[in-house]
Amino acid sequence: MPKNTFTRGHSRALTKRHKIAVAGVATLGAAAIAFSAVPGNAETTTSEAATSSVPVTYTSEQLKGLHADVSEQLAAKTFQGKAAETKAKAETKAKAAAAAKKKAAAAAAAKKAAKARKAKEAASRSAQRAKLKAAAPRSYGDNLDGWIKQSLDIMKSKGIPGSYNGLYRNIMRESSGNPSAINGWDINAINGTPSIGLLQIIKPTFDAYHVSGTSWSQYNPVANITASANYAFHRYGSIDNVNSAY
Repeated sequence: MPKNTFTRGHSRALTKRHKIAVAGVATLGAAAIAFSAVPGNAETTTSEAATSSVPVTYTSEQLKGLHADVSEQLAAKTFQGKAAETKAKAETKAKAAAAAKKKAAAAAAAKKAAKARKAKEAASRSAQRAKLKAAAPRSYGDNLDGWIKQSLDIMKSKGIPGSYNGLYRNIMRESSGNPSAINGWDINAINGTPSIGLLQIIKPTFDAYHVSGTSWSQYNPVANITASANYAFHRYGSIDNVNSAY
């Protein structure tokens, strides 16, 4: 019985790579035998046929060369496979990165659009509130406070300076807040043009400094205040600068 030529501790089973290598060597050997068995021309003699039946033998160096060739081919194919796998992974990763970037850009654009839409809606609501506020007429009390406030709004729209305190102070000094007050004893009264109303203005001055949009009556509280403030503006710079008879 022949002795076991395998070294103790090593597996007797051939690996898959060993099997492929052996199969490759056997295939190459068979191809070499077939090639050597075919004559160089179409005419085959009896002696040549006899000669071709002689088995072809290979040296150990030739077998080593064949084995090396097969190993190199297997290694090359393995390398190509790994390179293709690496390339495929890189392409997949690049596609995933591009998709993520596109998704992030779309999300950012949507967020920006939503923010712009909210700002536009807020501006629209603000404009609508301002429009409604402007359209709604302001109400004023039928008293000294209401008359002064209404006159101040008219003065503001006409560019006439003056403050609530300036108007109130002069009204209280001139008429004590009585819109029907008449001065019947001063020089104006003697001349036939008595001072009338909250700020004791005479008819010629009232007519000259009357403010459009107000009544033409000296007794009208708002018209009287506004015309008097307009006169004080042109003569003193503002009703606030008047501290005595004017």
